[in-house]
Amino acid sequence: MADIANKKALGTRIKALRKVRHWTQKELGQRLGIRFEQLNKYESGLNSPPVEMLVKLADALETSVDYLLTGTGTDSTLANARLFRRFQALEHLGEEDQLTVIRVIDAMLAQQRVASAMVPVD
Repeated sequence: MADIANKKALGTRIKALRKVRHWTQKELGQRLGIRFEQLNKYESGLNSPPVEMLVKLADALETSVDYLLTGTGTDSTLANARLFRRFQALEHLGEEDQLTVIRVIDAMLAQQRVASAMVPVD
């Protein structure tokens, strides 16, 4: 019974991520190299994609396999997945470079807070 629920949950997440990108099943299927009928079976929870297809799905939908399988892990939105990958790459920089990036981000966030505080109330 849990297997059926897991398949349906996986399918729901795949469908939601596809719809966020305004892709049809046919469009995503083309990106994955599969027929849209097979994608439909994944989205409806009838079939589970094999491991290789999970990796392709995660790449195409710019999320993690962990998110597809469990609903946790990398956030599912495109922008956050892109930011996540960049932050992973930043971990390989030296401490001073990381601090510079943090300062730039802090400055941008402070600028946004000031700008939103100056919006007229009317």
